[in-house]
Amino acid sequence: MSRDITLGILYSGQLETQLIKSAKKIGGIKTVVLTNDNDGPAKHVADEFICADLNDKNVIENFIKKINICTYAFENLSYEILKSIADVKEVHPSPNTLRIAQNRILEKKFANDLGIKTTEWKSIKSLEELKEGVKSYGNCILKSVSGGYDGKQQYRFKTSEDIDKNIDFSKEYILEKFLKFKQEISVAATKFKDSKISIFEPTENQHANGILRHSKIPANISKKIFDEAQAVTIKFAEKLNYVGTLNLEFMIDDEDNLYFNEYANRVHNGQWHSVNSYMHSQFCTHIRAVCGLEFIENKKISNAEMFNIIGDEIEKFRDKKFKKNEFFFDYLKTETRPGRKMGHLTILKD
Repeated sequence: MSRDITLGILYSGQLETQLIKSAKKIGGIKTVVLTNDNDGPAKHVADEFICADLNDKNVIENFIKKINICTYAFENLSYEILKSIADVKEVHPSPNTLRIAQNRILEKKFANDLGIKTTEWKSIKSLEELKEGVKSYGNCILKSVSGGYDGKQQYRFKTSEDIDKNIDFSKEYILEKFLKFKQEISVAATKFKDSKISIFEPTENQHANGILRHSKIPANISKKIFDEAQAVTIKFAEKLNYVGTLNLEFMIDDEDNLYFNEYANRVHNGQWHSVNSYMHSQFCTHIRAVCGLEFIENKKISNAEMFNIIGDEIEKFRDKKFKKNEFFFDYLKTETRPGRKMGHLTILKD
């Protein structure tokens, strides 16, 4: 495929913004953003920025006419909307990968069917099933099957006495036995249309209140875990017939066992450091893959760590001077809210 490509991007947050910057760096790719957020930071860099109701069929039809290929970096996107675009134009990652990622039960089954270890889990549809599950598991966590991120729509129980009887069971939930883990890691891989895969090394992540606060490479893990995490990520990419950048999250227990937690069928916040720590970031490899460009060998440039900047913390960073090995990213969001990712700082360690 030539470089004369018009790439449609759904939604307009910080991840989409970096995808556009990567497309510009590669060259020959025009970007058209479709979003329902007029203040989305992608408006500052997109070649064309469309703010409209994504549930309007005419809006989607006009968007389809403008583009050659479509991509996205948002987990709460409507599967139906994505499928309607994919019926006419190329969409990567495919709607099916989104369908599985949006349903925690389908996701767990997908992993287990591949022989990949997860924590014990049950489908929960009623208060009675929840009571039985908590009695069986003891320390456990209840999550909505779809929706919810950064710790939202999640409930922690140690005994049935902890159960909130007002939980809305018009929704389906998954109950997971609490895993006593010592670390969380994530792995990014980009699969190209020729099936070649660019794999990134595991990143070690730390959360607070369900929100990612710190990531670093190298992760403090054994070679066994390093190799296994990369192998599982490649297995997912192959079995999903994936095109683009995929991210898997894992837990490691005290006995050095690896457990699959969830996957993000998109570029991911935990791999922001790759913009500075790799020759080609997760965003650049994603753009190259979805646009059908040739595979390129990737290479790590430096060890690194990344700190998320949350809520009003952003104010002290906007006036700060940084060292040569420090890279500040301001997401240029117009509204500062508690718990909202407003930017990040990457520090190269070599």
